[in-house]
Amino acid sequence: MSGIVVSIHIAKRAGVPMQSVEEAELVAGKGIVGDRYYAGVGTFSPSVPDPDHEVTLIELEQIQCFNQETRSSFAAGEFRRNIVVHGISLNELAGCEFTLGSVHLRGIRLCEPCEYLARITHREILPRLVHGAGLRAGIVRGGRLRVGAEVSARSAQVAPST
Repeated sequence: MSGIVVSIHIAKRAGVPMQSVEEAELVAGKGIVGDRYYAGVGTFSPSVPDPDHEVTLIELEQIQCFNQETRSSFAAGEFRRNIVVHGISLNELAGCEFTLGSVHLRGIRLCEPCEYLARITHREILPRLVHGAGLRAGIVRGGRLRVGAEVSARSAQVAPST
C-alpha cells in the first residue's frame, strides 16, 4: 500500500485556523513542532503526553466526497487534521506501522468526527464521516516531513505493543 502526503497543517492554539505548511518537524513522544498538541494547548490535550494526540491524518478522498455530498467547499485544513494523504486507506493503518517519507508512525485508532468539529465546520460531518474522518498516530521515529512525501505501509503489518 502506498500514497502521498498532499498537505500538512498546524495550529498554534486551540480553535485558531489551521495553517498549511510545506514541511514540518515531527518529534517522537511530542508531535509536530509548532502545533497546539506539541505545545500541550490543544482543545483535547491530555495532562500527560499521549501518542494518541501526536499526529492526525485524513484522506483527501474523504474530504472530496464530503464536499461533493454536502455541496460544500471546505479546504483540507478546515477538517482540523495535521496531515492529508491521497491514495491510501487510513482505516487499514489502525494498529499498523507506516512511513511518511523518513518519518515512522504507528496508527493508534480512528479519529472519529466530534461535536466540536461539527460545530466549526458542518453539522453533516458527524453522520457522513463516521469511520472516515481520519487516523490518530504516534510518532515512532521523527524527522522532517515534506508535502509530496510517499506514504508507505505493508499490508497487515501489526505494530508491536508498548
